[in-house]
Amino acid sequence: MTDVAVITGDLIASTEAPGRVDGAMSALAAAAAQISGWTGHSTRFTRFRGDGWQMLLVDPALALRAALLIAARLRMADTGLSTRLAIGLGQVDSLGRADLSDASGPALTLSGRALDHMPRSQRWVMAGDLPPWQPALLTLAEWHASRWSREQAEAVAALLPPDTPTQATVAADLGITRQALQARLSGAGLAAWRPALAAYEGAKA
Repeated sequence: MTDVAVITGDLIASTEAPGRVDGAMSALAAAAAQISGWTGHSTRFTRFRGDGWQMLLVDPALALRAALLIAARLRMADTGLSTRLAIGLGQVDSLGRADLSDASGPALTLSGRALDHMPRSQRWVMAGDLPPWQPALLTLAEWHASRWSREQAEAVAALLPPDTPTQATVAADLGITRQALQARLSGAGLAAWRPALAAYEGAKA
């Protein structure tokens, strides 16, 4: 099979807020559904071990964009929970029967091991055969996304799809003016991520 990206994660400090876990998992499932719409293929989103989760991207070039969307969706949910995540880039031997709980292959192994061995100073990591600038860019993305407000995250999530909708359409969907949308996007710094995403996705193409 061609290379894919597998993202494995777990919610941070979920034991301190057990009543918020289901809401955070619903946000992750919503992100997975949106990503499926980008590719036309299911991410096979899987929840495990209470606060753990996993998803598959058939197009590994979208891994950075997907990580930003995951952060945005969690912030939108306003549960107060964020997630660690580890992106494994490689191949899969089997996708499993219904979800990723019985899937296997190098991409899954890389992702799981990277999460298990993540340094305390990091929340997002990337593993696989890749140049150093790509995991460095992911670290920068995590730092930036952690500073979004709920309103900024909502705007980012709406404009992250590769086939970006118009700002007029998004503003109408959110029930705000274009000026208000532009203010949210400016505060979120999404324009600065456009060339970074283009560079990442071009390198993976």
